[in-house]
Amino acid sequence: MGSDEVRDGVSLTNLDKPVFDGAGATKRDLVEYVDAVRDRLLPVLRGRPLSVMRVREGQEPFMQKNVPKYAPEWLRTVTVWAESSRREISYALCDDRRSLLWFANQRAVEYHPALATADRLDHVTHMILDLDPPEGEAFGVVVRAAGLVRQALQDCGLAGAVKTSGAKGVHVFVPVTARAAIEDVAAATRALAARAERIDPALATTAFIREDREGKVFLDSTRAGGATVVAAYSPRIRPGVPVSFPVGWDELESVTPGDFTIHTAVRALGDGDPWAEHMPEAQELPQDLVAEGHTIPVARVQAMHEGKRRARARRG
Repeated sequence: MGSDEVRDGVSLTNLDKPVFDGAGATKRDLVEYVDAVRDRLLPVLRGRPLSVMRVREGQEPFMQKNVPKYAPEWLRTVTVWAESSRREISYALCDDRRSLLWFANQRAVEYHPALATADRLDHVTHMILDLDPPEGEAFGVVVRAAGLVRQALQDCGLAGAVKTSGAKGVHVFVPVTARAAIEDVAAATRALAARAERIDPALATTAFIREDREGKVFLDSTRAGGATVVAAYSPRIRPGVPVSFPVGWDELESVTPGDFTIHTAVRALGDGDPWAEHMPEAQELPQDLVAEGHTIPVARVQAMHEGKRRARARRG
């Protein structure tokens, strides 16, 4: 086989080149992987404005939100007003195999779908906590912190699914009903993090400012509203090309993020779709969780004010 081929009408090129420096994988490996897992990956991308992390040869990875001018006509897009940059962004919708293959050929390694679907941008479908270990700590501390989140969820009658981030942490997803307003989901996420922290404050922290975390696992509740989170089954731009992989709560203790790469994940999946299998039905957010969350300041805003206060204190 040469370095080029056509698959599902998409021209695939330079397949024998490394997908990025130090990947330990070729562009062909990337294409073969996303094609092999497409029946699991497409359902979590479909209908959602998509951002991708791409790598061009010899360049740093970059996040692409706007669809490039040279995208094929058949690629579905949705236009979204971006408040932060005060402009309209034309996002791709990766709804089918052809779109996925086109992205892989563009060296789109990471797939970051929006938390809302294009037809209901005013509703996020999941409440998400991103658990990040302190520098240099083993995966085991994140697993223990995930146990706190699971406990906090159970204590308020909720259930979630968990996956490795493909980097060093884990993501907890809690599907919520369409009645939940974005601000209420964001508030409930802050309250969930605070409740998990209260169970074991020596292990986990909600401190947004890095120097305040004191070597604890950071429970990041800021993945709400317009944010994105890397999709289940998405590869990551890291040595060995690990993938974000769904695991059962009880399996977390026996895995490490490096167990699942574009070389090993397909075999690990067999015929299963653990993300779909582990994901509970959409749930109503408990009113007391939402109410508590609305009393907790938004982390970024709080951190900004605190940073200014500290700068003033240093100057003073």
